Amino acid sequence: MMESLTMQISKYHVGKLIGRGGSNIRELREATGCQIDTGDENSNECDVHIKGKTLEDVEKARERINDSLGYGKSVEPKPDEFVEIDWSNVMAQHEEAQKIKWGKCPTLIKDFYEEHPSVTDMNPKQVDDFRAANNNIVVKNFDEDSGSKILNPVNTFEQAFFNYPEIMATINKQGFFKPSPIQAQAWPYLMSGKDLIGIAQTGTGKTLAFLMPIFIHIDGQPVPRGQRGGPNVLVLSPTRELALQIHDEVKKYEYRGIKSVCVYGGGDRKQQMKVVTEGVEIIIATPGRLNDLIEANCIQVESVTYLVLDEADRMLDMGFEPQIRKTLLDIRPDRQTVMTSATWPANVRRLASSYMNDPVTVFIGSLDLAAVHTVTQKIVLVGDGGEDEKRDMLTEFIEDMGKDDKAIVFVGKKSKVDDIASDLSLKSIAVQSIHGDRDQSDREQALMDLKSGMVNILIATDVASRGIDIQDITHVINFDFPRNIEEYVHRVGRTGRAGKSGTSITFMEYRDRRNARELIKILEEAGQEVPNELPRMADKWEAFKEREAEARKMFGGRGGGGGGGGGGDGCFKCGEPGHMSRECPKGGGGRGGPGGGRGGSSGCFNCGQSGHISRECREPKR
Repeated sequence: MMESLTMQISKYHVGKLIGRGGSNIRELREATGCQIDTGDENSNECDVHIKGKTLEDVEKARERINDSLGYGKSVEPKPDEFVEIDWSNVMAQHEEAQKIKWGKCPTLIKDFYEEHPSVTDMNPKQVDDFRAANNNIVVKNFDEDSGSKILNPVNTFEQAFFNYPEIMATINKQGFFKPSPIQAQAWPYLMSGKDLIGIAQTGTGKTLAFLMPIFIHIDGQPVPRGQRGGPNVLVLSPTRELALQIHDEVKKYEYRGIKSVCVYGGGDRKQQMKVVTEGVEIIIATPGRLNDLIEANCIQVESVTYLVLDEADRMLDMGFEPQIRKTLLDIRPDRQTVMTSATWPANVRRLASSYMNDPVTVFIGSLDLAAVHTVTQKIVLVGDGGEDEKRDMLTEFIEDMGKDDKAIVFVGKKSKVDDIASDLSLKSIAVQSIHGDRDQSDREQALMDLKSGMVNILIATDVASRGIDIQDITHVINFDFPRNIEEYVHRVGRTGRAGKSGTSITFMEYRDRRNARELIKILEEAGQEVPNELPRMADKWEAFKEREAEARKMFGGRGGGGGGGGGGDGCFKCGEPGHMSRECPKGGGGRGGPGGGRGGSSGCFNCGQSGHISRECREPKR
């Protein structure tokens, strides 16, 4: 007679018991000489039936199963048993493990700054006057309770780098006369090893602000470069174009043989991995490709001691926050971190509070959204001609362009980029185009052709609104109004760079009126002409929003009557409670009420009276 026993295991361990292709359960059967089968499942447990020749064989089989599943001898799981977790102990163990992990890292030196005597001698009034004259620089500690000293700005390159003649030599090669406002205030902090958040408009020299201290940081570490186990510097960028542009800047300012690589999606992955493997000090990367190479064990970020999050607001807008946070967890916590951004939204502040160490915040200009003042902004209101009218105006503008003019034409959709570029090419007008669906090699070629002067016109989506630093762009054409006013500011910032003047021309249709009020603020702040029709468009949009809010309040939704837009708890047709639309005793009527009007409970959507529909209403349109 066979002996039998039924035991319970967690239903989540059934797969482990069976093993791949049944290998584990087959091995258990052979080792114990018992028949072992899984049985019924409930919400937490699964039955396991054991049959053997003797009771002793059955007990041994159960012990083998417990050992196989890691339960311990004769210990069965108790899924419903509540186990209180000692979180303070867990956190203490985690902190201890982190100390052991990062304690093996080589010594890190971050402070390389010696304040120039003339900077030290600046009195508070001189400092305030300098900041006010340089686009209203505002400096404060991110943590209001921090006691960190507020450092004076530098007035010249010599004041910042008088101890580093090779840095001075590479700057002088570029022909710059004085630091930009962000550079003047950021360099003392960055060379001191402080974490810094730089908030400034596009085209204000943020790249050079974090780049020069990078060279000094890399060269000043006590461990020889080849023995550091990987790169010292990681620069994260939201777009391929911006990453490539930063890489070009690094190559432009050569310093003591420091090597860099740009890794980005769409580029040659094998070549990027080859360069990384051969050894580099600086990695400029987009978040997606960086994580790809980390998972491939090609990049070890544990060696990174200087981290830059460039255009952090844009990276977060593009949904890269999970990749950024994942990367930050693997970088040593005593690193130096720099974050640059054009705006100061809540998600950027949250990221800074989580992953930066007592940072200082440097604001250049007002925190209010503003376009660069070196650009003349023109608004062209489009009439009933719509798309055709805009294309005619674009063609007319291109035909009137001078030989030294260069223009970027921004449109809203990728398909329209290709369409406009094709139309202009058929008219024998040389253009290039760039958008997210083009191959990376084509995107790079398009920018190269524009920089070199092979073409003077680039048709682009907003992929080109940040990160393109071509200093001789004379015009920006907003063929389609951008989806928000922030993108308008970034588009306009593609011209008027490096102190040069530029012109932006924006085609604005009636459908774009939702942005009219904010656009007026931008124009007025920059001292630009505001078209007479623009305030009227803004008033009409606000009146429309008020009517819409009133309709929602009255009828429970935009369509009214509990239907036509949602809300309410009555009949979709007549608006009365107690029955559904298909049971309505009044029958008939269109969507949103009798008579088929746009909404409302029983009459004209415009005046609310019964007996007529809105298009026949004699009252003034609301």
